[in-house]
Amino acid sequence: MFDIAVKKKLHSSQGDMLLDISLSVPKGSFVSLYGKSGAGKTSLLKMLAGLVEPEAGHIRSSGEVWFDRARRINLAPQKRNIGFVFQDYALFPNMTVRKNLAFVAPHKAAGHSINEILESTGLLRLADRYPGTLSGGQQQRVALARALVRSPELLLLDEPLSSLDHEMRVRLQDELARIHRNFGLTTILVSHEPSEIYRLSDWVAELHLGQLVRQGAPDEIFHHQEITGKIQLVGEVLEILPNDIVFIAKVISGNRILKVVVTGEEAAVLKAGDKVLVTSKAFNPVLVKI
Repeated sequence: MFDIAVKKKLHSSQGDMLLDISLSVPKGSFVSLYGKSGAGKTSLLKMLAGLVEPEAGHIRSSGEVWFDRARRINLAPQKRNIGFVFQDYALFPNMTVRKNLAFVAPHKAAGHSINEILESTGLLRLADRYPGTLSGGQQQRVALARALVRSPELLLLDEPLSSLDHEMRVRLQDELARIHRNFGLTTILVSHEPSEIYRLSDWVAELHLGQLVRQGAPDEIFHHQEITGKIQLVGEVLEILPNDIVFIAKVISGNRILKVVVTGEEAAVLKAGDKVLVTSKAFNPVLVKI
């Protein structure tokens, strides 16, 4: 169990705020931090990694203390058993894929072997290539593989798929889920995408202006209690098209595009990019804006 209780004054685009978060993360779980930009999600990841020091509180991992302000304990990042995948991947451009992994590999036999990691992430044939010769999806896999080399106790992901196109993003979501299971990781993901969070997470913690405002299973966070239906999908509106006296909303969910009939009143409050819940009611699909 990771026991997290931290406080720190932050400067955001919306002004000064106090990040004050208490959160328990069970070992082996996949937890997503959700909320608008500036809510404090990335700052919390950096505190867990030891890159930013809280002003108060503690961070404990199964009895091991990573940070405790009152006891003046603050382990350096290299002494915390974590893997961190940044939004920009942060690969060394002058090193091959294999050397990027070897640079952070533990000494002797600790951690997984580099060949094992390369094979499990589908990178063995690319081991002698340089990051600049790889696609965005391949670079993302290299960053993930590098984070796995030390057999991390905690894997931190800061919007690692945000720069990829939709098809690659969906494919790598499946890859992340597989790696999380196969390596027995505890994973904390920062994401703005409800569909991504819904596919990957066991638990969601929603932040707003540095505060934990809601937490629960994805169903509890993204589904409206009053909505019923056997089919429920989270998607994103691509466009709204007029069609006689009604409108057609094109919604992408996973790798599928759905067409849903909506009324003029419903179309008036929807726009491209809106996150929606697609559910069935009396055999008819219904859109609910998230």
